Amino acid sequence: MKIILFGTDILLLDEWKKKIENTETIFCHDMPSLMSMLDKDTQTALIVDYDTVASEINSLIASASLPQNCIVLEKAPSVVTGKMLLFRGVKAYGNASMHTIHFAQMLQSVADGNLWSYPELTASIALKNTQSKLSEESQRFVEERLSEKERAVLLLILQGLTNDAIASLLGITTRTVKAHVSSIFGKLHVNDRVSLILLLK
Repeated sequence: MKIILFGTDILLLDEWKKKIENTETIFCHDMPSLMSMLDKDTQTALIVDYDTVASEINSLIASASLPQNCIVLEKAPSVVTGKMLLFRGVKAYGNASMHTIHFAQMLQSVADGNLWSYPELTASIALKNTQSKLSEESQRFVEERLSEKERAVLLLILQGLTNDAIASLLGITTRTVKAHVSSIFGKLHVNDRVSLILLLK
Protein backbone atom coordinates (compact mmCIF):
# COMPACT_ATOMS: atom_id res chain seq x y z
CA MET A 1 0.00 0.00 0.00
CA LYS A 2 1.29 3.46 -0.89
CA ILE A 3 1.19 5.92 2.02
CA ILE A 4 0.77 9.70 1.83
CA LEU A 5 1.75 11.53 5.02
CA PHE A 6 0.02 14.92 5.27
CA GLY A 7 0.89 17.62 7.79
CA THR A 8 3.32 20.42 8.57
CA ASP A 9 5.09 18.88 11.59
CA ILE A 10 8.12 17.43 9.80
CA LEU A 11 9.42 15.63 12.91
CA LEU A 12 6.11 13.86 13.45
CA LEU A 13 5.87 12.79 9.79
CA ASP A 14 9.44 11.43 10.00
CA GLU A 15 8.44 9.48 13.14
CA TRP A 16 5.50 7.96 11.24
CA LYS A 17 7.73 7.07 8.28
CA LYS A 18 10.04 5.10 10.60
CA LYS A 19 7.03 3.08 11.78
CA ILE A 20 6.17 2.03 8.22
CA GLU A 21 9.55 1.05 6.79
CA ASN A 22 9.61 -0.81 3.45
CA THR A 23 6.48 1.00 2.28
CA GLU A 24 6.35 3.61 -0.46
CA THR A 25 5.83 6.88 1.41
CA ILE A 26 5.15 10.38 0.09
CA PHE A 27 5.23 13.59 2.16
CA CYS A 28 2.73 16.40 1.54
CA HIS A 29 2.84 19.66 3.48
CA ASP A 30 0.09 21.69 1.81
CA MET A 31 -3.21 21.23 0.02
CA PRO A 32 -1.95 21.75 -3.58
CA SER A 33 0.73 19.05 -3.17
CA LEU A 34 -1.81 16.72 -1.55
CA MET A 35 -4.36 17.18 -4.33
CA SER A 36 -1.70 16.43 -6.96
CA MET A 37 -0.86 13.15 -5.18
CA LEU A 38 -4.36 11.85 -4.52
CA ASP A 39 -5.74 9.44 -7.05
CA LYS A 40 -8.45 6.82 -7.27
CA ASP A 41 -6.02 4.05 -6.26
CA THR A 42 -7.71 2.20 -3.39
CA GLN A 43 -4.32 0.92 -2.29
CA THR A 44 -3.26 4.44 -1.23
CA ALA A 45 -3.70 5.46 2.39
CA LEU A 46 -3.62 9.07 3.56
CA ILE A 47 -2.34 9.58 7.11
CA VAL A 48 -3.14 13.05 8.44
CA ASP A 49 -1.67 15.11 11.28
CA TYR A 50 -4.97 16.64 12.39
CA ASP A 51 -3.18 19.07 14.74
CA THR A 52 -1.62 20.92 11.79
CA VAL A 53 -4.04 20.41 8.86
CA ALA A 54 -7.49 20.03 10.44
CA SER A 55 -9.05 22.81 8.36
CA GLU A 56 -7.83 21.19 5.12
CA ILE A 57 -9.27 17.80 6.10
CA ASN A 58 -12.54 19.38 7.21
CA SER A 59 -12.75 21.05 3.78
CA LEU A 60 -12.27 17.67 2.07
CA ILE A 61 -15.02 16.21 4.27
CA ALA A 62 -17.36 19.13 3.53
CA SER A 63 -16.82 18.79 -0.23
CA ALA A 64 -17.18 14.97 -0.15
CA SER A 65 -13.62 14.68 -1.51
CA LEU A 66 -12.11 12.67 1.33
CA PRO A 67 -9.87 9.85 0.02
CA GLN A 68 -11.18 6.33 0.56
CA ASN A 69 -8.46 5.28 3.03
CA CYS A 70 -8.05 8.34 5.25
CA ILE A 71 -6.44 7.94 8.67
CA VAL A 72 -6.53 10.89 11.07
CA LEU A 73 -4.14 11.07 14.03
CA GLU A 74 -3.99 13.67 16.78
CA LYS A 75 -1.65 14.31 19.73
CA ALA A 76 -4.60 14.34 22.13
CA PRO A 77 -7.40 12.36 20.46
CA SER A 78 -10.90 12.96 21.75
CA VAL A 79 -14.02 10.83 21.58
CA VAL A 80 -16.09 13.72 20.20
CA THR A 81 -13.64 14.40 17.36
CA GLY A 82 -13.27 10.69 16.67
CA LYS A 83 -17.01 10.15 16.35
CA MET A 84 -17.37 13.13 14.03
CA LEU A 85 -14.56 11.94 11.77
CA LEU A 86 -15.57 8.26 11.66
CA PHE A 87 -19.19 9.15 10.91
CA ARG A 88 -17.96 11.29 8.00
CA GLY A 89 -15.83 8.69 6.25
CA VAL A 90 -12.47 8.59 8.02
CA LYS A 91 -11.31 4.95 8.29
CA ALA A 92 -9.12 5.25 11.41
CA TYR A 93 -8.63 7.74 14.23
CA GLY A 94 -6.17 7.66 17.10
CA ASN A 95 -3.11 8.99 18.90
CA ALA A 96 -0.38 10.50 16.72
CA SER A 97 2.28 8.97 19.00
CA MET A 98 0.89 5.45 19.26
CA HIS A 99 3.33 2.54 19.56
CA THR A 100 4.70 1.04 16.37
CA ILE A 101 2.80 -2.23 16.90
CA HIS A 102 -0.54 -0.37 17.11
CA PHE A 103 0.41 1.75 14.10
CA ALA A 104 0.97 -1.45 12.10
CA GLN A 105 -2.32 -2.94 13.31
CA MET A 106 -4.16 0.24 12.32
CA LEU A 107 -2.63 0.22 8.81
CA GLN A 108 -3.43 -3.46 8.35
CA SER A 109 -7.00 -2.94 9.49
CA VAL A 110 -7.52 -0.12 6.96
CA ALA A 111 -5.77 -2.14 4.23
CA ASP A 112 -8.22 -4.98 4.95
CA GLY A 113 -11.15 -2.61 4.43
CA ASN A 114 -12.02 -2.22 8.11
CA LEU A 115 -12.47 0.77 10.39
CA TRP A 116 -10.08 1.25 13.31
CA SER A 117 -10.30 3.29 16.51
CA TYR A 118 -8.84 3.14 19.99
CA PRO A 119 -10.81 1.12 22.59
CA GLU A 120 -12.33 4.08 24.49
CA LEU A 121 -13.75 5.56 21.28
CA THR A 122 -15.19 2.21 20.13
CA ALA A 123 -16.77 1.69 23.56
CA SER A 124 -18.23 5.21 23.54
CA ILE A 125 -19.80 4.68 20.12
CA ALA A 126 -21.26 1.39 21.36
CA LEU A 127 -22.55 2.96 24.59
CA LYS A 128 -24.25 5.80 22.72
CA ASN A 129 -25.84 3.23 20.46
CA THR A 130 -27.25 1.14 23.30
CA GLN A 131 -28.50 4.19 25.18
CA SER A 132 -30.52 5.29 22.18
CA LYS A 133 -31.65 1.65 21.66
CA LEU A 134 -31.97 0.00 18.30
CA SER A 135 -34.62 1.36 16.00
CA GLU A 136 -37.51 -0.95 15.15
CA GLU A 137 -36.02 -1.31 11.67
CA SER A 138 -32.62 -2.36 13.07
CA GLN A 139 -34.30 -4.78 15.50
CA ARG A 140 -36.23 -6.46 12.66
CA PHE A 141 -33.07 -6.59 10.54
CA VAL A 142 -31.15 -8.32 13.36
CA GLU A 143 -33.99 -10.72 14.22
CA GLU A 144 -34.35 -11.79 10.58
CA ARG A 145 -30.67 -12.53 10.12
CA LEU A 146 -29.23 -13.70 13.43
CA SER A 147 -29.82 -16.68 15.70
CA GLU A 148 -30.83 -16.15 19.33
CA LYS A 149 -27.27 -16.79 20.56
CA GLU A 150 -25.83 -14.39 17.97
CA ARG A 151 -28.32 -11.71 19.05
CA ALA A 152 -27.20 -12.14 22.67
CA VAL A 153 -23.57 -11.68 21.61
CA LEU A 154 -24.52 -8.70 19.42
CA LEU A 155 -26.20 -6.87 22.30
CA LEU A 156 -23.05 -7.24 24.40
CA ILE A 157 -20.86 -6.06 21.50
CA LEU A 158 -23.08 -2.99 21.26
CA GLN A 159 -22.39 -2.32 24.95
CA GLY A 160 -18.66 -2.19 24.16
CA LEU A 161 -17.70 -5.48 25.82
CA THR A 162 -14.61 -7.43 24.77
CA ASN A 163 -14.78 -11.04 23.58
CA ASP A 164 -13.40 -12.23 26.94
CA ALA A 165 -16.03 -10.25 28.87
CA ILE A 166 -18.80 -11.59 26.64
CA ALA A 167 -17.55 -15.15 27.16
CA SER A 168 -17.55 -14.67 30.92
CA LEU A 169 -21.06 -13.20 30.99
CA LEU A 170 -22.56 -15.87 28.73
CA GLY A 171 -20.63 -18.79 30.26
CA ILE A 172 -19.02 -19.83 26.96
CA THR A 173 -15.45 -19.88 25.69
CA THR A 174 -13.78 -16.90 24.05
CA ARG A 175 -13.29 -19.10 20.98
CA THR A 176 -17.06 -19.61 20.75
CA VAL A 177 -17.61 -15.85 21.10
CA LYS A 178 -15.14 -15.25 18.25
CA ALA A 179 -17.06 -17.74 16.10
CA HIS A 180 -20.35 -15.94 16.86
CA VAL A 181 -18.76 -12.54 16.12
CA SER A 182 -17.43 -13.81 12.79
CA SER A 183 -20.86 -15.19 11.92
CA ILE A 184 -22.55 -11.91 12.90
CA PHE A 185 -20.16 -9.91 10.70
CA GLY A 186 -20.81 -12.27 7.79
CA LYS A 187 -24.60 -12.24 8.11
CA LEU A 188 -24.77 -8.44 8.52
CA HIS A 189 -22.12 -7.79 5.85
CA VAL A 190 -19.71 -5.79 8.01
CA ASN A 191 -15.99 -6.25 8.66
CA ASP A 192 -15.50 -4.90 12.17
CA ARG A 193 -17.20 -3.71 15.37
CA VAL A 194 -17.20 -0.02 14.45
CA SER A 195 -18.91 -0.76 11.11
CA LEU A 196 -21.43 -2.94 12.96
CA ILE A 197 -22.25 -0.14 15.39
CA LEU A 198 -22.58 2.40 12.59
CA LEU A 199 -24.86 0.05 10.64
CA LEU A 200 -27.26 -0.39 13.56
CA LYS A 201 -27.10 3.08 15.15
